[in-house]
Amino acid sequence: MALIVQKYGGTSVGSPERIKNVARRVAKFKAQGHQVVVAVSAMSGETNRLIALAKEIQTTPDPRELDVIVSTGEQVTIGLLAMALQAEGLQARSYTGSQVKILTDSAHTKARILSIDEQNIRADLANDYVVVVAGFQGVDEHGNITTLGRGGSDTTGVALAAALRADECQIYTDVDGVYTTDPRVVPEARRLKSITFEEMLEMASLGSKVLQIRSVEFAGKYKVKLRVLSSFLDEPGEGTLITFEENTMEQAIISGIAFNRDEAKITVIGVPDKPGIAYQILGPVSDANIDVDMIIQNVGTDGTTDFSFTVNRSEFAKAMDILKNQVQPHIGARDVVGDNKTAKVSVVGVGMRSHVGIASKMFRTLAEEGINIQMISTSEIKISVVIDEKYLELAVRVLHKAFDLDQEDA
Repeated sequence: MALIVQKYGGTSVGSPERIKNVARRVAKFKAQGHQVVVAVSAMSGETNRLIALAKEIQTTPDPRELDVIVSTGEQVTIGLLAMALQAEGLQARSYTGSQVKILTDSAHTKARILSIDEQNIRADLANDYVVVVAGFQGVDEHGNITTLGRGGSDTTGVALAAALRADECQIYTDVDGVYTTDPRVVPEARRLKSITFEEMLEMASLGSKVLQIRSVEFAGKYKVKLRVLSSFLDEPGEGTLITFEENTMEQAIISGIAFNRDEAKITVIGVPDKPGIAYQILGPVSDANIDVDMIIQNVGTDGTTDFSFTVNRSEFAKAMDILKNQVQPHIGARDVVGDNKTAKVSVVGVGMRSHVGIASKMFRTLAEEGINIQMISTSEIKISVVIDEKYLELAVRVLHKAFDLDQEDA
């Protein structure tokens, strides 16, 4: 008998029939003798509907009241799922985040979990109940309802598994695991049987939308075994296990090719080459809550430097405005130029640690296709490049093939 925490996303509970399917799946696990805790999202599209309602009343909704409104989406789902489980002949009880209680800080709309009181859940499990918990939400020390930000239900599931010391946390979604890359771009992409937390963190941060990055960080911190499965298959199989264990005998050098279309590149030209200049450029950008990704600085022979970095495409115009109107006049740069038609492609794999020549192979593969590399960034287990967006899919396909990810035994 195992204690399993299952998390179901919005598409998995998107209709009454799908909620009944979830109940039948949970019933199978109960029939095998397992204890089950279920964390659920709001029904697909419901959170967007609630946010739109709030914006009809207040253009910029008050964060505290917005949390009160959007948290009702999960409250509906937990009640419906508890009813569906009861219809399957199981004992079931639902809890909101505040009823559990999932204590968070007071950062409305993007709160972080501080602790979970698992006492009620353990008592219910001991009495053979299935416990259904609202994802995405908690309560602060003052009793205010808080929400964890988009994708926060994944984090709720992992946090519950950590607090309960569950044997496994299963994340049910609309895909049957983590793939070597997006199958819509590369049909030959394969589902990985397992992947390390380090690799999954890189994949999540680099654009893979399978898991929310905060949930992977949380799982890594508390050593929670994660498994990604599909809720749309009658027999979901084994999915992908995310674990600390590196099987070096079977470990491929590269586990996947990640990519992000939403990159924009900015270059500040002719910057005085002196201490503190990077802060003078990036400080105002950071103050505007714009996240900076890759950074490159080239030192010239005339005492000036060119400073390039990338931001999310949605923040490109805002960043350019700050740089042209605030930073450039202040530091005396010659110009600020930008390109919002770039993309980032990355090769990821813990196998890089023990293999040389990965970077040169990546660069040679792109060069053979006439793809120019604009920026390069490396870490212990990844190499990322910025390229022209129009070459993105070609780059992903040729790299996937070059690193033998098309092969069944890779």
